[in-house]
Amino acid sequence: MADKASAQEFDVLVLGGGSAGYAAALRSVQYGKTVGLVEKAKLGGTCLHTGCIPTKAYLHAAEVADETRHAEKFGVKATLESVDMSAVRDYKDGIVAGKHKGLSGLMKMRKIQVIEGEGKLVSENEIEVDGTRYKGENIVLASGSVSKTMGLPISKKIMTSTEALELDYTPKSAIVLGGGVIGSEFASLWNSFGVEVTVIEGLEHLVPNEDPAIIKVLEREFKKKGIKTNLGTFFDKVEETEDGVKVTLADGKEFTAEVCLVAVGRGPNTEGMGYEDQGIKMDRGFVLTDERLHTGVGNIYAVGDIVPGLQLAHRGYQQGIFVAEEIAGNNPMVVEDVNIPKVTFTEPEIMSVGLTQPKAEEKYGKDNVEITEYNLAGNGKSSILGTGGIIKMVRQKNGPIVGVHGIGKRISEQIGEAQLIVNWEAYPEDVAAFVHAHPTQNESLGEAAMALFGHPLHG
Repeated sequence: MADKASAQEFDVLVLGGGSAGYAAALRSVQYGKTVGLVEKAKLGGTCLHTGCIPTKAYLHAAEVADETRHAEKFGVKATLESVDMSAVRDYKDGIVAGKHKGLSGLMKMRKIQVIEGEGKLVSENEIEVDGTRYKGENIVLASGSVSKTMGLPISKKIMTSTEALELDYTPKSAIVLGGGVIGSEFASLWNSFGVEVTVIEGLEHLVPNEDPAIIKVLEREFKKKGIKTNLGTFFDKVEETEDGVKVTLADGKEFTAEVCLVAVGRGPNTEGMGYEDQGIKMDRGFVLTDERLHTGVGNIYAVGDIVPGLQLAHRGYQQGIFVAEEIAGNNPMVVEDVNIPKVTFTEPEIMSVGLTQPKAEEKYGKDNVEITEYNLAGNGKSSILGTGGIIKMVRQKNGPIVGVHGIGKRISEQIGEAQLIVNWEAYPEDVAAFVHAHPTQNESLGEAAMALFGHPLHG
């Protein structure tokens, strides 16, 4: 049992105060465990300070700009004078500060000892922080992720999402390297702020992990918005110029802009933290675990972005809670990455959970997969919002729904039911029997299920 007098020993010692780490800490104290949490920066980690929350604040401001710009089609006379990026940043900072204050207060209330400083794993049950050693009967590694830079020098003109979120001006033009989630979200918000945007993606499509039908709609919508893309060729080099930046592709094609956003993904934050020294197996910086998130060394677990797979805050929460439950002896259920809900907050938004059509065909065989696509043009609330898009459902032939995917304005709000459908292995006839309130976008899930069942109502 921990020595509460010295406060140097804990039942659970967590390295990292981001989504995964603080979730493990909060759940552990609920089981009567003493908990120490080591954090070198601010509680909340990437998600709260430089990721999910600030980017979504910017995306909401971008939505307001678009709504104002197009207000006349709703019969509202309004004019968009300008976007004050400094004020947008202040709005974002206020949201982040409020959430950080609340989280810090929660840690105090739950009596979690927050240990400020840079931690390093120095034995199977010890973490050293600025020369002081802390002992944990169980250790949870949750050191998070960092933006990949591909070796490019980060400056005022060449930046990652962290620097882009601190800009107090709106660039006239921007090149976005990477058309995944982060790159596409920034392309979307900058476009709404009036920036001339070009996305350069080495693969053949934007958001390449999504279902092909969803990708097709997003690429069409981006084109309609004036977002330029260059797909299928990787960049060779990025140079600063007197006026901004120049990006040269592998085929020699050149692009210029005022700034360049490097959005080529995030890597694990594990370098120099002593993990390998203690015999923990690693792969390209990621910590390898079994399905129960145990590293195979002592009572050391790993959670969140340092574990191979989806790098999502809610996956981090889930894994942090899972490990706390595991330590408490509750034998929690393993959740596979494929069944974790995903949302991309572009305009239009994307939501998905479960298998895409290609993945389902790969798993079950092409002849054993059935799909349906419901066009949001037939949905009353979507028409009111002025959005197009689709809901796509994928099922195993004569079996349950194994994938739900959607694209459209505010469609992220439908991910809750979509997750239940896939994770509870619902059949189309099960979902078709639900009563979906009218007029809501939620009805589109019911319509898609009815179509997949073979009894469409409005299709």
